[in-house]
Amino acid sequence: MEAMSLQTLVWLFIVAFVIHDLEEIIWVEPWMKRNARQVAPLIPAGIRPTFEKMSRLTSSQFAVAVLMEFIIFIPFTYMAAEKGRFFMFLAFNTLFLLHVFTHLGQSLYLKRYTPGVVTAVLVVLPYTIYLFSRLLAEKWVTWGEILLSVPVGFILAPCVLLGHELGRRIVK
Repeated sequence: MEAMSLQTLVWLFIVAFVIHDLEEIIWVEPWMKRNARQVAPLIPAGIRPTFEKMSRLTSSQFAVAVLMEFIIFIPFTYMAAEKGRFFMFLAFNTLFLLHVFTHLGQSLYLKRYTPGVVTAVLVVLPYTIYLFSRLLAEKWVTWGEILLSVPVGFILAPCVLLGHELGRRIVK
């Protein structure tokens, strides 16, 4: 299991994040323009207003939210890779892994490609599974810490929402 150093593996989170979010940045606007009308009736009523707001988001506006996440991830990735302090890094990666299943769920529910599903399955899923297996095998983290990190990872939600709002205001 030690094909690469743990330090390298931790820093690869940033690479996996950028690859995944580039797929979303590139495809979110054209996908919405092509599909929003067709899929809107399939969206549950409770989240339809959010979908309608997102359907008007440009790729540039979406990129602002991604930039905010990126800025947040850098210091915590540094703390994990360079100082061996993993909890927040773990929280972000647990959410990253769960995020794979939101992409899969969206694509299966809508019966079509959705932005981000390809890299979620081909990049994020293998990366996070390998990361967690290494962290557990080398006893850097425990299953208890992984489970405890899940709710902590959700602190990103307000940051993402703020990023989307800033994107709407900054990029016209």
